[in-house]
Amino acid sequence: MLDLKLIRSNPEKARAGIKNRGGRYLPALEKILELDGVYRGMLVETEAMRFKRNEISKKIQEFKTAKKEAEAASVMEEANAVKDAVRSKEERLAGIEKEMNSLLLGVPNLPDESVHKGLTPEENKLVHQDLSHKRDFSFKPFDHHAIGENLHVLDFEAAAKLSGSRFALLKGQGARLERALIQLMLDVHTLENGYIEIFPPFLVTAETMTGTGQLPKFEEELYKIAGEPPLYLIPTAEVPLTNLCRGETLKEETLPRKYAAYTACFRQEAGSYGKDTRGLIRNHQFNKVELVWVTRPEDSMAALEQLLADAEKILKILKIPYRVLELCAGDLGFCSAKTYDLEVWMPGEAKFREISSCSNCTDFQARRINARFKRPDGKKAGFVHTLNGSGLAVGRAFAAILENYQQEDGSVTVPEALRKYMGADEIRGSR
Repeated sequence: MLDLKLIRSNPEKARAGIKNRGGRYLPALEKILELDGVYRGMLVETEAMRFKRNEISKKIQEFKTAKKEAEAASVMEEANAVKDAVRSKEERLAGIEKEMNSLLLGVPNLPDESVHKGLTPEENKLVHQDLSHKRDFSFKPFDHHAIGENLHVLDFEAAAKLSGSRFALLKGQGARLERALIQLMLDVHTLENGYIEIFPPFLVTAETMTGTGQLPKFEEELYKIAGEPPLYLIPTAEVPLTNLCRGETLKEETLPRKYAAYTACFRQEAGSYGKDTRGLIRNHQFNKVELVWVTRPEDSMAALEQLLADAEKILKILKIPYRVLELCAGDLGFCSAKTYDLEVWMPGEAKFREISSCSNCTDFQARRINARFKRPDGKKAGFVHTLNGSGLAVGRAFAAILENYQQEDGSVTVPEALRKYMGADEIRGSR
């Protein structure tokens, strides 16, 4: 969540940041500022009443010590009245504080000063691209949905029979390709890029979801499991990985912490009716390798560049054409202060598709999970910065391979880097 002290001390900066995101959260921000003013005014009154209550209590004690019971009794009524007034003020303060915290949980992060203005995806900036492996096909390329079904490595009909729409069933060499991609990504990130591999639970508490910003804002996108307390299926491994530091004060010398995890991910896709109904692009369940960093504040922007490079490395190894976009302020995710999107070229669709978002969330999530770090000089502990990015979305990498490596005879060449995991250099399908 945003730092209330920052909002209070520099409201114009907060307003400008929210306006750059499109302005829809300005009413909530103004309400926070209004409540904060009321809270601080009432706090001064309450402190004065507490002082008066303490003075009266001391006077009563002095009368009792001097055995002046009548005098003590004479001020007892005033003492009770002040005590009741203090209690009433404290209850009102607690109510205002609760309302402010609730509002703060629903207001997004402020864009970093380096993020350019803009409101729509069309205003995102091209940073660079690598199209060295983009093919000129001598035939009309198919999309991955058609390729997968023709090779019998994808079966959406069977998946629908089992689970309904927006699910995929992989079989034979398709299942093996998915597993090979996961293994390649984890091997590169852990053995070459220095990440610690984690295999977290796929079910987490509401507190864990709130910590990384999925609750309360995106509850309709989540799968909730009945129980007491209820649990949620994770929409990304960012959720459990970031929460590993919840409530912790880390030693500065242990930073940065870099985690990598393969998990299945689960999303309702409630707001995507009619979008990408074919194939692997927007399913309710999908596999992803996620990367999370926990850093010192002064290191986080450099860490974002490295996180992006680590995700790009997988695409370079797989020799898939891609581009990198820097998102404008209006297209940033809820928790992000700055984001780069990686998009792969899909020749069957003749368009680029997002395969990773690499984001610096600054101290936004750290404040929600109370994750701090302590410097050796003994200064007051500060909040860490958290970053996350897909390294990569496995299903989309699968789809990109089918489309970019398809052959005219219907087969798919296996990228060289995957052959040791696949035990094959081409996919000809299975039944």
